[in-house]
Amino acid sequence: MKPQPELPADDQPAGQPAPDRKAELAAALRRRILTMRIAPGAVLDEHELAAEFGLSRPPVRELMRQMAGEGYIELEPNRAARVTPMGHQSLRDFFLVAPMVYVATTRLAAERRTSVDIDVLAAIQDRFRTAIAKGDVEGRVFHNDRFHLAIGETARNAYLLPSLRRCLIDHARIAKVFYDDQPLARAESERDEAAAQHDAIIAALVARDADAAEALVRAHLDLSRRNMALYAAPEAMSLRFDT
Repeated sequence: MKPQPELPADDQPAGQPAPDRKAELAAALRRRILTMRIAPGAVLDEHELAAEFGLSRPPVRELMRQMAGEGYIELEPNRAARVTPMGHQSLRDFFLVAPMVYVATTRLAAERRTSVDIDVLAAIQDRFRTAIAKGDVEGRVFHNDRFHLAIGETARNAYLLPSLRRCLIDHARIAKVFYDDQPLARAESERDEAAAQHDAIIAALVARDADAAEALVRAHLDLSRRNMALYAAPEAMSLRFDT
């Protein structure tokens, strides 16, 4: 049976619970930040968000505090909330720390995964490949984030998961910058390589092969590193001067 599409709040059948507008706002904000529909450093307007999702300001402020703790936004006294910036230092910190966090979570996931965990990863990978087939850059970035978050949740480690969540924010934004900027042929090659790596990671988790899973996730991060290096220092233009 095909799942029924979500109905707007005003169209919910009688007797069904009303949608959780705060949860909807949280999901929307996270996706908009990860896919850079809201740019790094952008100010978030509480009034606009409250009006858009039919909320009063207190639950919006509460959500802002929660998302600040997760690393999506920054809060300062007497200033509006803003999306966490992304600059040279944050990118450097990401590439220094992310391999440790990703490797640890992936190795633990290989040891602790259940059949349900594998099913969740396979479903996310299906959505990732669907986004690729449709040329949906935003969907690809978002479902890549969900894939690695699901691995972190599979690891079941309360100390690693918050660090992974923070790394994934900039991982997603790095990917969005790269895919928006690159020529189609190169972007297609990179996305196919990333998808194949996802499939191989799932296979390694199924086999409970922590060493193979580690090698694959390192290669996956190296792909991101190469992409960002290419974006920051592109090949020089070739100019021809006729005499």
